[in-house]
Amino acid sequence: MKPLVLCLGNELLADDAAGIIAAAKLKADIGDQADIVDTSLSGMALLEYFIGYEQAIIVDAIHTGKHEPGSVIEIDQSELKAVIAPSPHYAGLPEMLEIAKLLGVDFPKDIKIFAIEAADPYTIGGKIDDRVRDGIDKAVERVKAELERMNSASVENIE
Repeated sequence: MKPLVLCLGNELLADDAAGIIAAAKLKADIGDQADIVDTSLSGMALLEYFIGYEQAIIVDAIHTGKHEPGSVIEIDQSELKAVIAPSPHYAGLPEMLEIAKLLGVDFPKDIKIFAIEAADPYTIGGKIDDRVRDGIDKAVERVKAELERMNSASVENIE
């Protein structure tokens, strides 16, 4: 089974478009090595994308202010903390993992997250920062390397 590459973002919000742009580049570069999906959905609406996959990679913009814009941060799913939000619509990956487990849903065990530090993820119609555009290229290369690892591990498991 192919891995899922889920690229998140919103093309209308300046640097938040990073995941969507990464998806377009990945579709052109890697073809059928993975199922590449781009979406502006968030929260629990993302659960259905993961169902049935053993491996997944998430690409998204992040705005921490702790890294230079365009930096690619690899986040392990064990580092994620529950989101304190006013509604289940704002649930994140930790909540999805828990709900999938409670429901007995087939959810990926191997998840890698590549977050691209944004300079401005809020300006409607804003131009994507050049540093973030460079970060997208770096994230695409990291995704390709991770897909090689995932595909190699899948072949080893078959043999």
